[in-house]
Amino acid sequence: MPITPEVLLSRLQDALGDRLVSGKVALGEVTIEVRATDWHDVAVQLRDTPGLRFDELIDLCGVDYSAYAGVGREEGRYAAVMHLLSVTHNHRVRVRAFCADDDLPVIASVVDLWPVANWFEREAFDLVGIIFDGHPDLRRILTDYGFIGHPFRKDFPVHGQVEMRYDPEQKRVVYQPVSIDLRVVTPHIVREENFGDVGHG
Repeated sequence: MPITPEVLLSRLQDALGDRLVSGKVALGEVTIEVRATDWHDVAVQLRDTPGLRFDELIDLCGVDYSAYAGVGREEGRYAAVMHLLSVTHNHRVRVRAFCADDDLPVIASVVDLWPVANWFEREAFDLVGIIFDGHPDLRRILTDYGFIGHPFRKDFPVHGQVEMRYDPEQKRVVYQPVSIDLRVVTPHIVREENFGDVGHG
């Protein structure tokens, strides 16, 4: 029978000690935050500690907090987030670590612990630009080899940098400057005055 999120958080606090920067339960889910320097060591503990035994990596991604970075907090702009599952104990945890350097976000790879992280880390590198130190083959996975920038960064232009098309004369794909007219679309949301209030019908 699975334990409650509160009990799991308590176990995590006991197991990780000073390595745990913060932890909380929200919407029935446990989220912990650790330092980027402790990312790999904490992952080993989460996998190998008998009371935790997070033996499966469900997901790993990169996040760009952009304007939120530094607003009332000391963390940086980029974070790596992994979702772990204990098949043994039937509980889950979300682990987050902020990269120390916004100009060159680097964090340790966990491919040696969970081989499935290989593709997840490549995706986070490709789309957000986080470098996973120790990754065996860190290269783009979704964008083209010559692609410039990281499209999931908040400051990446909506229209992209270049466009590509097939040139029948050259019999290959060619890149050229963006030819579309750029426009800004501002969403307009209209809601009732008491929208979302409990009991409002």
